[in-house]
Amino acid sequence: MNTNFVGCAMRIDPRSMVRTAHPAHLSMLTRLVMLGIIAFTLSQTALADTPLRGTGDLGLVIERASGSVQLLDTTKKTALQRVEGLGDLSHASAVFSRDARYAYVFGRDGGLTKIDLLTGKIAKRVIQSGNSIGGAISQDGRIIAAANYTPGGVKFFDSETLELVSEIPALSEATGAPSKVIGLEDAPGNRFAFSLFEAGEIWLADLSQDPKHPKVTRFPGIGKEPYDALVTGDGRWYVAGLFGEGGIAVLDLWHPERGVKRALPDYGKGEQKLPVYKMPHLETWAVAGNLAFIPGVGRHEVVLVDINTWQKVGAIPVAGQPVFVMAEPTGRRLWVNFAFPHYDTVQVIDIESRSIAHTLKPGKAVLHMEFTPRGEHVWLSVRDENRIQIHDTASFEKIAEIPAQAPSGIFFSARAHRFGL
Repeated sequence: MNTNFVGCAMRIDPRSMVRTAHPAHLSMLTRLVMLGIIAFTLSQTALADTPLRGTGDLGLVIERASGSVQLLDTTKKTALQRVEGLGDLSHASAVFSRDARYAYVFGRDGGLTKIDLLTGKIAKRVIQSGNSIGGAISQDGRIIAAANYTPGGVKFFDSETLELVSEIPALSEATGAPSKVIGLEDAPGNRFAFSLFEAGEIWLADLSQDPKHPKVTRFPGIGKEPYDALVTGDGRWYVAGLFGEGGIAVLDLWHPERGVKRALPDYGKGEQKLPVYKMPHLETWAVAGNLAFIPGVGRHEVVLVDINTWQKVGAIPVAGQPVFVMAEPTGRRLWVNFAFPHYDTVQVIDIESRSIAHTLKPGKAVLHMEFTPRGEHVWLSVRDENRIQIHDTASFEKIAEIPAQAPSGIFFSARAHRFGL
């Protein structure tokens, strides 16, 4: 029998089989060859009938009440299918693999679920803690990090298998007590930054050399009760908001040796504090040019901060207490949603004039917004109306809507190529 190897495949010449076969075996060999040819032909026909597609315009929406997600097609503005069995998604977020094929969903019950966006199947699911509030993926896409409330700390997983690689207990060196981990963000150099709520510390974990033994740098005394954080889109600044006192804590990831600096120390210390109905989410602070646009805690305003100095340089009055302040990919406008009782409202701010350009009333409980990769459309989750609304960002007109079960976070696969998301 003559065989030729091309790569790892073996090519068999049926004629040589016929020449060397014993006559008694000839009919059997002939049948085997014919069956092989038929099987190959059928497989090629099946492949030809299966449409090929990319993943760059895919995404998902969290259906928080039913423990499910819907997979989305942002080009056709449709839902592709529902994936169920993801547990408690009352506070859930997602990140994407570097090839944008897989989504990793972090559930409130400690579940970490890997979803194949092309097949619509759960590829792997693990329960990694008792209470989790988010996660991140490393710069090289190899490590998934999960932030935990219970029992605290951060766990690192292999992105292919979801096997545990290492973990860092969140024990303050000052008190020895465990802390909730918040504001877990990916940073350049396969590092992760996160904050300890009770301890008032920022930690920087470096997994670039040995993911099984992360190198941890601790920054104590950064302020009281950091409640959320962000990494700017260029990967330079890690910024934690402080709930227990006024101000923010800033770590320069280019120069962590310089330590954490405090900024806006007097912000939040107004004469009359408003009740805080929902804490702002800092991960989507808008940054345009040298300005950061920050949701005011317990205030009806968006705060303008000069990144060069981290000082307040202005404020824009808005309809209520901001939750998300998100910039269009062009950086031209900001979209703002609000806490109760103004959670039926979305306002659009023109950055150039620093004024309200448009006000929308999509419906009750607009929980999240997500822009298509180049910003021509914005998708809004309207939880209490059980739908997603899609608006044109130039005209502000609604162009489509999709039914969804109590939708909350919307996440598009373009996030795979950006820091801090």
